[in-house]
Amino acid sequence: MVATTDITTADGVVRGIRGRRVSRWRSIPFAAAPVGEWRFRAPQPVQPWSGVREATEFGYAAMQQREGARLGPRQVQPTGEDCLTLNVAAPNTTSAAPRPVMVFIHGGGYMVGTSALRLYSGARLAARGDVVVVSVNYRLGAFGYVDFGEYSTPDRQFDSNLGLRDQVAALEWVQRNIAAFGGDPNNVTIFGESAGAHAVLSLMATPAAAGLFHRGIAQSAPADWATSQAEARLFARRCLDRMGIDPADAAQALSTAPANDIRKGVDHALARVMREQPGLFPVAPTVDGDFLPVAPVAAFVNGTAHRVPLILGTNRDEATLFVRLDDTLPTTPDRMRWLLHHVDQTLDADGEGPIFTKLGRAMPTSEERLHERLSEYGAAVESRLAAAYPGFPGRKATVRMGGDFTFWRPSVRVMEAHSRFAPTYAYRYDFAPRALQLSGFGATHALDLVPVFGAVDSVIGRAMTALGGHRGFRAVSRQFQDNWLAFARTGSPLPNWPAYTEEQRATMIMDSPGRVEFDPEGAKRMAWQGVRIPALT
Repeated sequence: MVATTDITTADGVVRGIRGRRVSRWRSIPFAAAPVGEWRFRAPQPVQPWSGVREATEFGYAAMQQREGARLGPRQVQPTGEDCLTLNVAAPNTTSAAPRPVMVFIHGGGYMVGTSALRLYSGARLAARGDVVVVSVNYRLGAFGYVDFGEYSTPDRQFDSNLGLRDQVAALEWVQRNIAAFGGDPNNVTIFGESAGAHAVLSLMATPAAAGLFHRGIAQSAPADWATSQAEARLFARRCLDRMGIDPADAAQALSTAPANDIRKGVDHALARVMREQPGLFPVAPTVDGDFLPVAPVAAFVNGTAHRVPLILGTNRDEATLFVRLDDTLPTTPDRMRWLLHHVDQTLDADGEGPIFTKLGRAMPTSEERLHERLSEYGAAVESRLAAAYPGFPGRKATVRMGGDFTFWRPSVRVMEAHSRFAPTYAYRYDFAPRALQLSGFGATHALDLVPVFGAVDSVIGRAMTALGGHRGFRAVSRQFQDNWLAFARTGSPLPNWPAYTEEQRATMIMDSPGRVEFDPEGAKRMAWQGVRIPALT
């Protein structure tokens, strides 16, 4: 018989599973189901319930393609719009003081993923670190990150930034309820990987999230993903075209169409954008001037991001995973050259003015001359980066360049900017078990999740180290967890990890053994200066 444990929340009693060391509660609602009149609307309060609500099984993952919610070789989580739930893992032992809280936001490109993935349970982290771990769902893709606000009517409103609003609602739930699970609402760390890391940075730029968390950890953040309102509207129109919806009928159609039809239409529209404009990703938070006043990177640069301690880093071989799976990154010579000749070349490295002015040239006065100048500048950018990545346009150099463009380049901008206002700690993850080295993956995207969640001795961890490297992988796991847990407790990692400054650029290299390097890959860092994601056209 499974042992259970009941907790009284502000909305009602939830019943979880009591394990040997850790208890877990699954799919607790933090907002009302966003269905019917609440589809494409900001999250609404949970309706309290009477009696005991079972929280021993997972409910729905957010709407997405089936494979995105795969939990194992033979298990796929059902998907649905009623997905605004979170999970809690807490130690069974009593504590003299409230425990630090760590809230995890899963990745998946804002298109796929689920907090029900076994790796994300947080049980090992909770037991080892004596912390409370929360993992959250949020609306994805069409229902979370496409802004249909242009098609609102007096009778039918569509809100922006729904996935981001969901994350804020989940953090508000933590503030109201986590004390009942033994957690400290005044000591909350948000952490995430990939799109989840971008969510951490976006929350740091969101006024409504002020005071809901006290530090952040961003692992492999594509930091400058953000769409302007004009880009968001353009992409929304493309989605309607793909779904065959007349804009005049959009309010009614979006309110009543089957969820999977809407999901498919947005998936196809996104695939076309990524095919035609490599490096762009319009399914992301929208700079709406209200809920998200400015793009996350801009908020860090101008100092309006929440000034809380931040750990930020990337993996050495980010892009090798994408090459094997879907190649959505600019990792071929043609895709990378297109990108470098279409980057946002009108701004200087600080995003403050025309680069032509900085170069001592007048802004071109004709469209023909503008394109000519941009072509000249694109060629110069390509030449500069080719020198920094010997072997370009060879495959290995191009793949590294594509990963650095997407993850490391914008992360450096955030490190530089945030270090002027709050404690900032940079890292790079280098360790790869021998099997991953031989297969060409190396320290690829998402590999860091295994040591962070202490899964080195799990089935997946053992498989990765079948050809050697298990001892090193365990050492790296201790390094990650010891630093993440120290940061969650105090706002600082272990003492041997110095803060990042623009003068020294101290970076912890997560490896076996670990080490600190100052301005690693400095030539590459300087080569990327001034390069920005192009605009959606």
